[in-house]
Amino acid sequence: MKRKISTLVILAFLLFAPTGCVVDPEALDIQKPYEFDEQYYANLRAYKQSDHCIFFGWYAAYEPLEGVDGYKDPASMGERILGLPDSVDIISLWMGIPSNDPNDPGYAPIAYADWKFVREKKGTRFVATTITRMNKEITLKDGTVYDLREHHDDEGIAVYAQYLVDQALDAGVDGIDLDYEPEGDWLSGAQFTKFVQYIGQYFGPQSENPDRLLTIDFYGTTPQAATEPYAHYFIRQEYTQGSTSKTAAAMQSNYNAISWIPPHKYIVTEQMSVWYENGGSPFTEADGNTKTTDGSQMYSLEGMARWNPTQGKKGGFGGFYFDRDYGNAKGPYYNVRRCIQIANPAVQ
Repeated sequence: MKRKISTLVILAFLLFAPTGCVVDPEALDIQKPYEFDEQYYANLRAYKQSDHCIFFGWYAAYEPLEGVDGYKDPASMGERILGLPDSVDIISLWMGIPSNDPNDPGYAPIAYADWKFVREKKGTRFVATTITRMNKEITLKDGTVYDLREHHDDEGIAVYAQYLVDQALDAGVDGIDLDYEPEGDWLSGAQFTKFVQYIGQYFGPQSENPDRLLTIDFYGTTPQAATEPYAHYFIRQEYTQGSTSKTAAAMQSNYNAISWIPPHKYIVTEQMSVWYENGGSPFTEADGNTKTTDGSQMYSLEGMARWNPTQGKKGGFGGFYFDRDYGNAKGPYYNVRRCIQIANPAVQ
């Protein structure tokens, strides 16, 4: 939708235009989000609460580039949470939780207003993400600086877990996303399981409020099976790396190795910051098919939308930095929108 520059602005321009010059004011096209009635939003929220294949994505376009101070004044809807596809289910706030407090390091008033609106009206859920490693200092809620490197013990696990719980609860996000990539860090294996169990008191299906999400994402190192009861979803970073294609056979093999995760809790994701132009890398299905519905090459985001492990229906699919798809030549978020529809075809 478009709106025209106001008559008042045009008159002001004419009043201050240089004498002797004839100025023909032109309409200024300003991007404006679509507006819908309450029934649309009610239907959308009902869809999000239904049994369907969810879309999960890590999103960071709302924040300035790393090293740039201040908050972002968005140049387009591609840099706004408000511009995300309505059918996206869970957003992992990769660059931190936007704050409305000018004294907060995460101050981002536009992003803050956006995620509050999208959460309330569209039913999209937001989780706070952290790479879980005890190799740093953290500042606790009471202002205490706590060095996790000096507390590789049960106390350190509890303090770090409570730190993440406090952040999420105070901000009002829907959950916590634990990025499990220990890479030699002490918080791995049995220690990570204790960490999950502690957070699981507050977030996850075993918590005091089971609606609060707890998700665990991972790539090379897998969490222990003992974490399963405490998480709503396990997100496999099924990224195309070190090759130029993706296959359903490889995805099935990866799932077989961790089949203690129920299929409905399993989400597969592509690296969209790299494989964004076509919606992923070339994909081959289990039966050898490489073509999409129009006979052209199928790519991995679609392949992940269509794929299910042989053990049952998966929980969902998604992408890392999927905002790169906003600039698609075929339209904003063309691949994301199309693949969500493929995974969840409309009832005829």
